[in-house]
Amino acid sequence: MSADGHAQFIIATHSPILLSCPGARIISFDGEHLEPIPYEETDYYRIYRGFLIDREKYLKDLDG
Repeated sequence: MSADGHAQFIIATHSPILLSCPGARIISFDGEHLEPIPYEETDYYRIYRGFLIDREKYLKDLDG
């Protein structure tokens, strides 16, 4: 329905999987004004990407 222009969906998420949906428009609430932000500039993308590239960096303090 969305592709035909008959529906819109507003989804609040921290999931980089949902954020990556084709055609998604990501709006940042971090600044004074609401602004569109590219997927690759979201904190959630950067954190998950960093974790997948070097998980030891994120887990090193958990070994205690």
